[in-house]
Amino acid sequence: MNISSQNSPDVAQDSGTPTVEAASARAETQPKKQGHFCIFHGLTFGNWVRLLASRPPMHWSRLPRLASITAFSVVNSLEKLLENCVYGRRISRQKIEHPPIFIIGHWRSGTTLLHNLMSLDPQFTYPNLYQVIFPGSFLLTERIATKLTAWGVPKTRPVDDLPAGWDMTQEDEVALLAMTLLSPYLMLAHQRDPSTYGRFFDLTELTPKERRRWQDAFVYFLKKLTIRANKPIVLKSPPHTYRIPILLEMFPDAKFIHIHRDPYVVYKSSIHLRKTLFTENGLGKPCLDDMEENMMQLYSSLFEAYENTKHLIPAGHLHEVRFEDLEADPLGQMCQVYEKLGLPGWQSVEPKIQAEVPALAAYKKNTYNIDEPLKRKIYARWHAAFERYGYPSRLPESADIET
Repeated sequence: MNISSQNSPDVAQDSGTPTVEAASARAETQPKKQGHFCIFHGLTFGNWVRLLASRPPMHWSRLPRLASITAFSVVNSLEKLLENCVYGRRISRQKIEHPPIFIIGHWRSGTTLLHNLMSLDPQFTYPNLYQVIFPGSFLLTERIATKLTAWGVPKTRPVDDLPAGWDMTQEDEVALLAMTLLSPYLMLAHQRDPSTYGRFFDLTELTPKERRRWQDAFVYFLKKLTIRANKPIVLKSPPHTYRIPILLEMFPDAKFIHIHRDPYVVYKSSIHLRKTLFTENGLGKPCLDDMEENMMQLYSSLFEAYENTKHLIPAGHLHEVRFEDLEADPLGQMCQVYEKLGLPGWQSVEPKIQAEVPALAAYKKNTYNIDEPLKRKIYARWHAAFERYGYPSRLPESADIET
């Protein structure tokens, strides 16, 4: 079932997910507000002090955000302590009985689309926005707090105007940031200093103590999700694309779905994402310098990490998806995901995905202009991905490209 049109060679289109009603199209704009909560509002007081001790750039204009994070950190610490009193023994005894399913790929490649489609299947569970922002206390507080604070969450996502809410699927990396500070998302606090967060992508340079802390926190979070719903957990986090070796070490039977997308679209959409996140989560004024070069390097390193380690995944535990095929034929592509990974229950979930097809077809994408000089630059830096995933350069045949 083909429900999408081909992109113009001069216009990159950024698609969202099928689990919502159609949103209006909009071109590149200034970052939109993401509401009253930022990525650091789930920190405990101890982790907030540790983050401040690392001396992130701050600005007086962010004083309200800094004050609210401080207040929340005190509450978070108290709630975590209370939750541990109530649930601590149960969490320590809980087993992760079902191997997780990891959705990996570069940011803005369609990982959210896949996550939302998988979340339609009631045999799976997933982390939602509240659980990843407040990983320390969600077992105790989620049911009440989400009702009391719903007003503070925007109705749509600032990146693409899709509906948002506490119950929406979200990246577990956000929880790992709040629990450990061992996350590349520290870049939102240290926007000018990659040395503070660069080693947290693939985790290979962690000290033994840091590695144990990261692994213990991840397992702890998954145990809590299992208590909430004892089902296979579907996780979506682009940084996990770097971490196939450590994830297999922890979960040998885990399954992986990798999604890739037209690199031109990924580039422009990722720049828009970064501008929004840096503005809406930073503790100081957003630093947009060298963003394009950083984006070029990040894409290349993620591509290389995946291509160099995917062979470690056992046969039948990895399936690769092309975003454009998923967008055009969600039923056919999702059927292949279930078939290739040996997942049961396709006949049960197929009608649920079918019901979302009209919303996916009606969704209007963000549009980004890409001129030929930028295409040349992107293709020169990412030509290996173009070739590996079968995307044409869409450049004149006579173009002189140095790769």
